[in-house]
Amino acid sequence: MTTLSLVVLCALVTLGTASKTERALILDCDSGQYTTGGECCVECSPGEGVVKECGATQTVCAQCLDSETFSEHYSHTEKCMPCTECTGLMRMETPCTDSNDAKCVCNYNYFYNKMSEQCELCTVCPVGQGVFSHCEHDHDTVCEECVDETFSDRESSLEPCLPCTICDEETETEVAKCTPTTDSVCYNPNLPTYDPPISDPLPSSDGDLFLDVSDSPLPSGETTTSSAGSPHFIGQGLNENLIPIYCSILAAVVVGLVAYIMFKRWNSCKQNKQAANNRTATNNQMVTPEGEKLHSDSGISVDTQSLQEQQQQQQQAQAEVQPQPSRSHTQEQIVVSVDGSPQPDSPPPKV
Repeated sequence: MTTLSLVVLCALVTLGTASKTERALILDCDSGQYTTGGECCVECSPGEGVVKECGATQTVCAQCLDSETFSEHYSHTEKCMPCTECTGLMRMETPCTDSNDAKCVCNYNYFYNKMSEQCELCTVCPVGQGVFSHCEHDHDTVCEECVDETFSDRESSLEPCLPCTICDEETETEVAKCTPTTDSVCYNPNLPTYDPPISDPLPSSDGDLFLDVSDSPLPSGETTTSSAGSPHFIGQGLNENLIPIYCSILAAVVVGLVAYIMFKRWNSCKQNKQAANNRTATNNQMVTPEGEKLHSDSGISVDTQSLQEQQQQQQQAQAEVQPQPSRSHTQEQIVVSVDGSPQPDSPPPKV
């Protein structure tokens, strides 16, 4: 092989290696976009949104707000999206997070109809049909006919077809066969029976106590069914007898309560009055002799203490003006005039 051939071969190998390297670099850029400087644009991860897209500079990402915004995919262009709100007949099945949107489904007893794109009420299976598949948020109730010794005696969106009752061959007799809408009826003549009085009508109140067996096909027989509907009860006038008793007890309680309150009020008033009388007597006992009053012949009362003070003041005034004359007694006798001022019984002696 000549030298020229070797040079050509080396050039071809070099070109092939460069092409492979370039293709490898292109495949490694997940976003498929580059900056103006040739750098592969970075993708924001789930839970982050793009704040500034890749171009002259690299991609800028920011965290989404939990329960407010979300971002579910890797992207170099997608921003944080607002969370979906469940309204109307929709309820929230899965809450919104920073990386997943909220999931809304129809309320209970409703399903989402893809044709109308609305939530619709679940179908109720009629009598003679049972529930094959319950109603869910994404599909309606599926009903089936009751066959093969099964029945359904009520409308329901939950109960399936129930198996018919099988009568005991030794003790019971089948008086009514099972149908798709009614259960079989069995009769046992050995069981005790109860016949309600004819005079008492069958009440329909919720407080009834005894089981009604008037639906038995025989007057003295008893039936046994697996589920022939909700049982009926009779009370034989028991509620009518209890109501007057309850009213009497309630009236007695109210009268006793009123009497007790009146007694407490009367006793409290009596105690308050007695306490007031005690305080008045105590105040009367604490009066001093200084408050005693003297009654003169003219009917005017004079305070004894006031008279003594006035007498002392008058004697002091006379002692300052002139000397005290000698007399047979040292004090002047004071009498009470009509106007209440003290007067001497005789004029003072001349000096």
